[in-house]
Amino acid sequence: MNYTLALPELFLAASGMAMLIYGAFRRGNPTREVGWGVIAVLVVALFITGSQTPGNGALFGGMFIVDGFAVFLKILILAASALAVLMSQSYIEREQMARYEFPLLLLFATLGMLMMVSANDLISLYIGLELQSLALYVVAAFRRDSARSTEAGLKYFVLGALSSGMLLYGSSLIYGFAGTTQFAGIAASLTAESASIGLLVGMVFLVAGLAFKISAVPFHMWTPDVYEGAPTPVTAFLAAAPKLAAIGLFARVLVGPFGDLVAEWRQIVLVISIASMVLGAYAAINQTNIKRLMAYSSIGSVGYALVGLAAGTEEGLRGMLVYMMIYIVINIGTFACILCMRVKGRMVEGIEDLAGLSRTQPLLAAALAVFMFSLAGIPPLAGFFGKLYVFLAAINAQLYVLAVIGVLASVVAAFYYVRIVKVMYFDEPGDAFDRPIGWEMAAIVGVTALAALLFFVLPEPFIGEAAAAAAALFAG
Repeated sequence: MNYTLALPELFLAASGMAMLIYGAFRRGNPTREVGWGVIAVLVVALFITGSQTPGNGALFGGMFIVDGFAVFLKILILAASALAVLMSQSYIEREQMARYEFPLLLLFATLGMLMMVSANDLISLYIGLELQSLALYVVAAFRRDSARSTEAGLKYFVLGALSSGMLLYGSSLIYGFAGTTQFAGIAASLTAESASIGLLVGMVFLVAGLAFKISAVPFHMWTPDVYEGAPTPVTAFLAAAPKLAAIGLFARVLVGPFGDLVAEWRQIVLVISIASMVLGAYAAINQTNIKRLMAYSSIGSVGYALVGLAAGTEEGLRGMLVYMMIYIVINIGTFACILCMRVKGRMVEGIEDLAGLSRTQPLLAAALAVFMFSLAGIPPLAGFFGKLYVFLAAINAQLYVLAVIGVLASVVAAFYYVRIVKVMYFDEPGDAFDRPIGWEMAAIVGVTALAALLFFVLPEPFIGEAAAAAAALFAG
């Protein structure tokens, strides 16, 4: 058994437990030391993952698979997680949340995500999903003296438990009718004979459980409250790495074991994609809290990503991966800007608090404007290319109505993104944000803004990697 295939996961698990013991026995408060240790571990795991040779390999009786699709997603997940931990370092100290368990919980959640994208069995799928979810339930409610944070964690936990129950029920139906939990065995049972009603019902429940994890309509109800109530670095983490892992798992489940049922699952994906795009476009218009606005924006963004998946083609999957890659860069940059919204040492979250930012902090305002225009899909920014590839895939798959609805929803959503730019550049300044913002925030905002602004200069390597990852999943 070639355990080097799981070397990133084994390294994360061993390092996490070692730092947990270190934090328990270290005198004083080792939060910053453990935080930097977690960042180092994530970066090392990223390089280990990047050095893995392309090609398929299975482990643990075929329950764990490493292919180009998994490697591509793991690199993005590890990078996003490292940036989220870096963003949280100063925040948790200022907000008196400095406990060494916080970065470790993000580390163990990341470990669960890596298992999710390599899952090749319904059992390993569930183990990875729950390892991620249990850690996220805790960090969402990590600020124990805040009623909003406690409410966010409780809502996330209760609704997450409901979604896990739906996923398990669907898995049990699939096992009962297919006679196996392995993805390859499920795919073989579908090619041998036509899919039974029980298997289709199981697939629907499984998709419903996974749709909750990506906050797709109608399983989105937790998202605005959790995004608003959770500590801002946790919200940034939720908006990036877990969403990427969940949508990668979503694609692996539908393209892998249920690849021969494209006509059946496409109907489900079409409905939740359209509903997510429309709700994300209209529900955010009246929001005054920027974190709630970003929650509805993330719901809409999931809808756009699912447009590529609904195409059911390799081109569509490539478009989805390009979109998600760009999406997490823009989101991390946006939440880094939100973390800079402090007035006299107090975090503020109102959109009106950004009034006149272009005159008090012009560089921060310019970066946030780049992120907003990119989310709106305005060329030549990165967000335009993300939407372009998923809509082209839908058109080539003859899903014309889906593409038209996506474009119209994108136009409506542009209103609230441009409104933020209008507040920053045309409203009278209010209280200026605290300075300095810190080198960590400055570096993250600067790099992500440049990536969003200059993506059009050299898009080929990134699009090529996404195409290779999509081809690897379809070849598997």
